[in-house]
Amino acid sequence: MSVVLRAAVTEAPLSVEEHAALVTSDRAGAVVTFSGVVRDHDGGRSVLELEYHSHPSAQDVVTEVVASLANRYDGVHGIAVSHRVGPLKIGDVALACAVAAEHRKEAFSLCADLVDEVKARLPVWKRQVFSDNTDEWVNCP
Repeated sequence: MSVVLRAAVTEAPLSVEEHAALVTSDRAGAVVTFSGVVRDHDGGRSVLELEYHSHPSAQDVVTEVVASLANRYDGVHGIAVSHRVGPLKIGDVALACAVAAEHRKEAFSLCADLVDEVKARLPVWKRQVFSDNTDEWVNCP
């Protein structure tokens, strides 16, 4: 059985709890999650909303990222990650990750690496809308 239980780019709302439930295993002593949430500010400016746009290769890239990390750590029993695209409001989850492993050190390390690699490699652009009605595009890697 593969430890990669979800690697997705989706317009659907994300639930970190759902990702945790996917990876939970009787063999795992630790389940670590990460929730990347849309915040109401950036660089000292008030943010009203944002939207993510992805390149058509984004699904393949997130799948590749997870596959490349899956075997780097011992005792991993489950990995699930999703990045949301489309319009998001303040408080929405933009990135959901969950890792189940036999021990906490591996679970925390893998989850941190997963977040870093997705943010570094996923071809996604973010458009932020500020309270002064201006917007800003932040490009992907």
